[in-house]
Amino acid sequence: MLGPCTADHGVRSLSGPTSSGARRVALALDALRHGWAITLDGAFTLLPAETGFTPGASARHMLISAARAATLKLANQREAAGPESPVLIRAAEPFDLATARALADPSLDLVWPLKGPFMAEPIDDADAAAAAMELARLAGILPAFLVDPAPTEEAQSLSSADLAEWSNTAHLAIATRARLPVAPCEDAEIVAFRSANDLREHVALIIGQQRGDVLPLVRLHSECLTGDVLHSLKCDCGPQLDAALAAMAQEANKGGWGVLLYLRQEGRGIGLVNKLRAYQLQDQGFDTVDANTRLGLPNEARDFPVAARMLALLKVRAIRLMTNNPAKVAALVAEGVEVAERVPHQLPANPHNAAYLMTKRDRSGHLL
Repeated sequence: MLGPCTADHGVRSLSGPTSSGARRVALALDALRHGWAITLDGAFTLLPAETGFTPGASARHMLISAARAATLKLANQREAAGPESPVLIRAAEPFDLATARALADPSLDLVWPLKGPFMAEPIDDADAAAAAMELARLAGILPAFLVDPAPTEEAQSLSSADLAEWSNTAHLAIATRARLPVAPCEDAEIVAFRSANDLREHVALIIGQQRGDVLPLVRLHSECLTGDVLHSLKCDCGPQLDAALAAMAQEANKGGWGVLLYLRQEGRGIGLVNKLRAYQLQDQGFDTVDANTRLGLPNEARDFPVAARMLALLKVRAIRLMTNNPAKVAALVAEGVEVAERVPHQLPANPHNAAYLMTKRDRSGHLL
């Protein structure tokens, strides 16, 4: 008879009530998705350019990311900010939401080719500006804001320091677990993880029987709707997922076991909508790194501390990691996970993803 696949079946309760700081971040993310304003550190009120929903809103200033500023050729004015800092810009006429959206969204660059002139100005509160960029990424929106817009509606207030409390992985706990036969291996169990702060629910799939005397074969797989579910040929995510489960099933057949961590961080942490925007830019000839840059977003924003916390909750401290990315190994080691072996996980290219894989090799350091 098939049984659960781990020695410890306890489900841990979520850790305490959400702190006031984490609560403020959660409310701010909800506000940004709805297009409402937030106030950071009391320094400025920000209305998201993409989703902003305040009739007649306009502002003398906009806050944009360093990468987007470089795309807009503001590099010669960066002394006002810094090489990696957000940029505060001012135009001769106030920005309205239509202008702000055209400035924020690179897919509109051909529709609105003439932008500016703009002047970059010093930012009094760099921590608040950096927190604004991170909040935009977490909300899955473009990192651009009207600053102190008029009219100003009631805004959700928070501190840049609140982000550290919101992202504290100690709040992540096992919510439930169940037997889940899957095609590669009927002897499997799924474990769901939930944080009191974050709506994302990560899962682990344990293949075979957990053993303390055998290191598991582990794969960190970031959610990819287009590749995992819709079988997109633009990436190698779907085939990598299938091949990882097949390899773990082989381990189980030999008395070993495996753990697949399925992490809810679409598009390397930039979100589904922004990933699809990057696809649109790739069709215009930009590679995946440059596409993210034009969006004003990082090329790598995955949350590896969450993965380390999931392994700790499963009582997995040493692993054999399936990856072609040395940076992923280093990130887990930095979080206290012992990576005893890096197991290559390379699959054949197809005509649609060959350039993408070469970019991963040449610009992101993957061993392909």
